[in-house]
Amino acid sequence: MADLPVRHFPGRDGTRLAYRESGTGRPFVLLHGFFSSGTQNWVRSGFSAALAERGHRLIMPDLRAHGDSAAPRDAARYPPDVLTDDAFALIEHLELTDYDLGGYSLGARTVVRMLVRGAVPGRAVIAGQGLREVTGHGGTVARYLRHVFGHLGTFEPGSAEWKAEQWLISTGGDPRALLHVLDSVVDTSAGTLTGIRVPALVVVGADDDRDGSADALARALPDGTHAVVPGNHTTAITAPELAETVAGFLADQ
Repeated sequence: MADLPVRHFPGRDGTRLAYRESGTGRPFVLLHGFFSSGTQNWVRSGFSAALAERGHRLIMPDLRAHGDSAAPRDAARYPPDVLTDDAFALIEHLELTDYDLGGYSLGARTVVRMLVRGAVPGRAVIAGQGLREVTGHGGTVARYLRHVFGHLGTFEPGSAEWKAEQWLISTGGDPRALLHVLDSVVDTSAGTLTGIRVPALVVVGADDDRDGSADALARALPDGTHAVVPGNHTTAITAPELAETVAGFLADQ
């Protein structure tokens, strides 16, 4: 599968950030997960092609320090909520006023941050994330990743930590920059979720340990819907059912 051509836009602080597009029709901005990329999450999984066939214009940025976006090592370039600022910068750059918004894992957390900070897409998709995670009470993943990045080269081959390290190597990620990304993540209080009036789909893999938390997030949102698709946190994004569920949700507007 040929990768899509890369385009660039400036973050609000001038950082050079990358994005790709696929399809024509109603814009759908998609934010990928931690130490992945727009291409890895949305293109190679087949998700973007499935949505493009259904009449959507997929806009898929690489988050700061990911993919083809700049990965500065200076901690000052990662202020609190910088990923949210970058996503707003993309929407401003493309002059989007009527669009849908979605994200997976860290991208989904960023979607929630955008919504509480005033983003008004037609519909929002929050995939692979739950109430425990967006409110900051599910910090085990961040602690695990800090452990991996801080002890590279020491893990037993075949262990979970070793596999995470191999994924980091395969993506060309800079562990120092990625640690700064983790430091920039801002939690969202449960009380602020009640102010989100955008219809939101909270979808998660059946074998993802976030499933119960995802249902709680859907119930915490004034117009939330919960859905489950096959797979775990790693594989659910490749499930054809994810694209079908999201397409059906977007078609309801």
